Amino acid sequence: MNTILLPVFYLPHISWFSAFLNSENEIIFEQFESFPKQTYRNRANIYGANGKLSLIIPISHNGKREYKDIEISYREDWQHLHWKSIKTAYQSSPYFEFYEDKLKRIFEIKEKNLLDFNLKALEIIQQILKTEKAYSLNVEYIKNPQELNFREKFSAKKNSEFEMEEYYQTFSDKSGFLKDLSILDLICNKGPESLTYIKNIKQSY
Repeated sequence: MNTILLPVFYLPHISWFSAFLNSENEIIFEQFESFPKQTYRNRANIYGANGKLSLIIPISHNGKREYKDIEISYREDWQHLHWKSIKTAYQSSPYFEFYEDKLKRIFEIKEKNLLDFNLKALEIIQQILKTEKAYSLNVEYIKNPQELNFREKFSAKKNSEFEMEEYYQTFSDKSGFLKDLSILDLICNKGPESLTYIKNIKQSY
């Protein structure tokens, strides 16, 4: 078994799930790190009509630094906007209608903290994927952990290093295949085959 220290993302992308759901990996989530900006912890990429579209959860700037204490800002109705963008992007995809009611529940979650929101959203995604992967949360920040450290493995600023097969995407005729988007893209386009697809991704540890 590999023990992996994994960051908690917003509607994580596909390669994150390949690490999370790998049966050989024991997962510990990082909650004490100093919250890094411009990462997937509060953003997810979907495939919109004009290409890659980033959905970003706004953060309250209250001086708190640790991820577990980072609070979501509800000054704008970002949940309504994100859900509207997702509907526009995926309503003509093969499986959106099938999962619509469950996906909509993510945007009805009201949590003060980003970490709690992301974990609740992950619970719903696991229900859709029909998985029950267990995880634990770390108890302190360790700069050089004994576990495999994936805290910086998934960069929002670089192309994914994971190998994955192309699959049909709603707008791929227009803009080509976009690799390693949010799990929502896979679910809406591959449906029940999503789990098999995730397990076939070549890991790069």
